[in-house]
Amino acid sequence: MVKAVRRGKSVRAVARLFRVSPPTVQRWVEKAKGQRLDRACFEDISKAPKRVANRTSFEVEQTVLSIRHQLKEESTLGEFGAIAIRRELESRNLSTLPSLRTIGRILDRGGALDYRRRVRRLPPPKGWYLVDVAQQKAELDVFDFVQGLAIRGKADPEVFNVISLHGSLVGSFPDHPYDTELAIAAILSHWREVGLPTYAQFDNDNRFSGPHQHPNSIGRIIRLCLTLGVVPVFAPPREHGLQNGIESYNGLWQAKVWCRFEYESLEQVQAQSRNYVEASRKRKAARIEAAPARRKFPGQWQRNEQARLRGRIIYIRRTDDQGSLIVLGNKVKVSANWKHRLVRCEIDIDQRQMRFYALRRSDPSNQPLLRQTPYELPRRYLKG
Repeated sequence: MVKAVRRGKSVRAVARLFRVSPPTVQRWVEKAKGQRLDRACFEDISKAPKRVANRTSFEVEQTVLSIRHQLKEESTLGEFGAIAIRRELESRNLSTLPSLRTIGRILDRGGALDYRRRVRRLPPPKGWYLVDVAQQKAELDVFDFVQGLAIRGKADPEVFNVISLHGSLVGSFPDHPYDTELAIAAILSHWREVGLPTYAQFDNDNRFSGPHQHPNSIGRIIRLCLTLGVVPVFAPPREHGLQNGIESYNGLWQAKVWCRFEYESLEQVQAQSRNYVEASRKRKAARIEAAPARRKFPGQWQRNEQARLRGRIIYIRRTDDQGSLIVLGNKVKVSANWKHRLVRCEIDIDQRQMRFYALRRSDPSNQPLLRQTPYELPRRYLKG
């Protein structure tokens, strides 16, 4: 560009030739003004001053560091932080007193801080506690209830929500206060429409797990899952990490469906909820399509409460200070070396075994077997 200008071409003609703006040509011509091109400096030179006007002097920084070292070794109170250093500086009647923030920055630059920076680790993959779910080879449906809703002059409704882990395939079923049979009807309606997942996850509500007062007993929803070939999974009590997906959708449903309108009947809530679910599925169609495949609901299937159970039941639990946990009302000692840690307990009904696997969020791919013990789920006939 500079050569072309020096040969007599106009700045605009050179700018059009090299497809740049005229000011760009003028800047490079000005950089080479009065110099040979092989000796001209075309590097960008910073216009910032070599020394910042308000920068703390080297002498003050060294004084702060030396006082910090002196206080750490000799202070009666054992205090040698920024506040203690400023007190010492004030007692010396120095003309320039740095602020507490400046003292902190001086200590940081001088490597005189004792704290350790927090190590930021990548989050584990979705469904990390189930190997095939974490590898996106299987889908997991998570169910939960939303309570505390009210319609003036009507019975308080509840909503039964579900969301798939990988596809974010949602379903919402507002209805009268739910019991186990009503929840089973909603689950069957959802699975008949969208297909069966590999796993279904629940919290420890009695409607999901069955009565807690009777050991070695399971509820109707667990039996429903087992007869359909779906593995029921139960999240650890009083922990929200494994339930974050459904808790987030619960809040979203309340914000976008329940709180936006005023309803006079349950039918209005159900109609608006259906519209929202349909719109959500349409917007996430690509993600739903890319999720692990779901099995088709068996056409000839009939519900049979007395059928012989097969498959697995999974409980995610945390051990106590003795390395033990409670599963189906039974206290089992897992490992004395695995205290206050997460464990995946698998009840294999076919093999009549109970297996315990160690779980680590920091290393989700490593899930060693901690213990394996014989266990047979009693065969009980339900009334009705």
